Amino acid sequence: MHIYLPIAGLSVNMLVIVLLGGGVGILSGMFGVGGGFLTTPLLIFYGIPPAVAVASSATQITGASVSGVLAQMRRGGVDFRMGGVMVAGGVIGSGLGALLFRLLQNIGQIDTVIALTYVVLLGGIGALMARESIGTILAQRRGQKPRRALRRHNRLIAMLPFRWRFYRSGLYISPLAPFLLGTMTGVLTVVLGVGGGFVMVPAMVYLLGMAAGVVVGTSLFQILFVTAATTMIHATTTKAVDIVLAILLLIGSAVGAQIGSRFAMRLKPEYLRLLLALLVLAVALRMAAGLTWRPGELYSVEAG
Repeated sequence: MHIYLPIAGLSVNMLVIVLLGGGVGILSGMFGVGGGFLTTPLLIFYGIPPAVAVASSATQITGASVSGVLAQMRRGGVDFRMGGVMVAGGVIGSGLGALLFRLLQNIGQIDTVIALTYVVLLGGIGALMARESIGTILAQRRGQKPRRALRRHNRLIAMLPFRWRFYRSGLYISPLAPFLLGTMTGVLTVVLGVGGGFVMVPAMVYLLGMAAGVVVGTSLFQILFVTAATTMIHATTTKAVDIVLAILLLIGSAVGAQIGSRFAMRLKPEYLRLLLALLVLAVALRMAAGLTWRPGELYSVEAG
């Protein structure tokens, strides 16, 4: 069954889009990530224009984040003070990202920049995740206890002025650090259509040194507000939000997330991280191939 996407300007198979959202939802449920970093490339592979894929993915992430935030709030897994600082930075970052997005659109380089950034970002993160996961698995097979990073913040962050107490996170650090982290995530959300959780969560643990119990919930709290702001920015400036596409993705991801959470309980965490790393690397390689592969015919003419 085909349906017309008014903003994308093309007709797509509705079932394929719902299944794509479902697949990303399964991954989100399994790995605890928003899935935007996979949704956008997969939509581009399917033929959706990159600008529309980015804007619509951000809309889908907003809807998908609501249930996650509510669940974390019920178990006390959100540091609202830390989250508020990150949201403030994220909103400013969204504005900066919108300016960058429009600039790249005006010079005709937005598609190339999106693809190239995904290759670098996903390739780097996938490689680091794979290295850590393989090291953990090998250590376990040798009967060794894998080394775990100590929960402490970076020395450079410790030198920043104007310290605040973040009681839920167990930290006494400058708000400038989470503010800048939120700003960076806001830029990524607008330009790439990602929630930023796959960057933010490791940074919150290894750079800020936050307590593990509030990392996921605080990240989701920030993602919810920043992706909502990003959706409004795209809707009013770039005009690239295709609400029909976003709704189809949201339907699939809502169901897929429930399925993925059940799969996650059957696999060890290190194997889950390795699977995610391999998937991220596969997407990065596919994006790289799309940038470098030379088509058989550069030009073609259709007979009318």
